[in-house]
This record gives sequence, structure tokens and C-alpha cells, in this order.
Amino acid sequence: MWKININDMGMTWYNKRCVPCCLLIGMLLCGACGNKEKTYDATGTFEATEVMVCAEQNGALLSLNVREGDNISMGQEVGLVDSTQIWLKIQQMGLTKEVYQSQKPDVEKQMASLRQQLSKAQKEQLRYKELVADGAAPGKMLDDATAQVLLLQRQLDALAASLRSQVSTLDAQISATGAQESQLYDQLAKCHVVTPISGTVLEKYVEQGEFVTIGKPLLKVADVENMYIRAYVTSAQLKTVKVGQKAKVYADYGDGQKKAYDGTVTWISSHSEFTPKTILTDDERADLVYAVKIAIHNDGFAKIGMYGEVEFLSEK
Repeated sequence: MWKININDMGMTWYNKRCVPCCLLIGMLLCGACGNKEKTYDATGTFEATEVMVCAEQNGALLSLNVREGDNISMGQEVGLVDSTQIWLKIQQMGLTKEVYQSQKPDVEKQMASLRQQLSKAQKEQLRYKELVADGAAPGKMLDDATAQVLLLQRQLDALAASLRSQVSTLDAQISATGAQESQLYDQLAKCHVVTPISGTVLEKYVEQGEFVTIGKPLLKVADVENMYIRAYVTSAQLKTVKVGQKAKVYADYGDGQKKAYDGTVTWISSHSEFTPKTILTDDERADLVYAVKIAIHNDGFAKIGMYGEVEFLSEK
């Protein structure tokens, strides 16, 4: 039966028999929303291995041939710091080594004359020994010849020691110069800016022509192909999660849009921490949780800092 309710605000039409039906439908809908089950085991954000490429030498940046968003390979040269002074020092070290090398004495030539004198004195000694034995010469002549042999032998030994010392000193100087030259070559190599990993240029901090110093950041590179999500699990969940376990990772784009990835648990924290404020869990914020990393192979759609969900798969 239809009735009209007249009040100060106007008229309201209602059907007396339909009111219970509307209330019942609303209660059923609310109940359905409240009983929606969670389809994930943990949530977190996507991260990637990031490397800050810094200058390893002081000087003007002659080139930096990258832009933000460029994909670069490990070991690829992307820039060059002025290396003129280092190269000139290398040339100087090379000339210094040549000077030291030219100062090394020719041991055999310098000892040849003294050895010849010693050989002649030894022959004289042998001749006087035979003459004295035959009584044809006094013994003093043999003594003088023997003393001359001993004198020449000592002179030869002293000269040999002196020459060895000179050669050893010059060899040490040549080695020291060679070490300095190697250091300069190392510095020269560090003037070439190369990337330690393959990845994408996230940020570029300097431009060509700027003066850079050792340690100054030049650019940031991230391996966005091999990413991982850092999620958090409770101590109750920890007993069912282990390194190497397979998982399903969902990148959350909002409005219910998600993209699934196959993942593998690669790391579990050895100590607990309080739940980060950025992570939504069903437990209290003060509950202790353990961080875990689940690695994925990115197809280009997962982004650093994006929220995601993790479903740990049980072993069959």
C-alpha cells in the first residue's frame, strides 16, 4: 500500500512492504565486502641494485655521453676526464728510466783490464816459483810476485763489489720509476669513466665541461632488469618461508590493476625490526617483522618504489 508522508521538507513516497527488502540487500552487500579474503602473504616496494658512478680523478670533464633513461652495458665508457698532465708525467718517467739504464756500468769491460793484470801476475808468480826451486832466483822475488797477485785479486774483488752496488742501485731506481709509471697508467685509466654494472641511467648530476674532483657523483645507474621486492613477514610466517622458495609477485598499479611476476626468495633478514610505516599489514604497527627479498626478472613495467604484493608458493 502506498502512502504519502507530508512534513516540513516536502513529500516522501515509500512502499511499506519494500522497506524490509532494501534493508536486507544492503546488509548482504556489506557482509560480502567485509568477508573479502586477502590474496597475498606480504606487501612491499620494488627496489633495484643502484650504483653511484663517481669521478676517480680531478680535472675537467671532457665528455659525458649519456642521458637519463639510457641503457648502458657493464664496462662501457661513458665519459672522460682531462688526462693531459698524467700523460706528460708518463712520458717523463719513460725518459728517466732511459737515463738510469744508460748509467749502468759495463761490468765485464771495466773488470777485463784488471783481470788481465792479475793473470800476468799469476804467470810471473809461477815462473819465479820455478826459478827459486832451481836456485836460479832469490826467494824475495817470489815473495814480491805473490804479494802482487794478492793485491790485484783484492782490487778485482773490490771493483766487482763496487760495480754490483752501482748496478743494484740503478736497478732499484729503475724499478721505482717503473712503479711510478704503473701508478700513472692506473690514474690514466681512471680518467675514463666506465660503468661497473649494466643498467639504466636514473640520474645525471654533471654536464660536459664541468670540473670534477675525486669522489664527485657523476651519474646513478640501476639494474632495472633484475629487480626485487622488499617485503616483510611476521614471525608466524617466517617458519614457512625460506631462501630459494618460489613466489608470485604482483606489481600494484592501483584501481585493482596488477601484473604478475615469477619470483624467488633470495634473502631473509637475520634480525627483526618494527613494521615500516610504508608497509600495510593486518597486524599492529609495533609488531616485529622480518625483511625478505624476492627477486624477479623485470619486463620493463615494474618500477622502483612501486608497491607490490607477494604470495609465497608452497613446495609440492
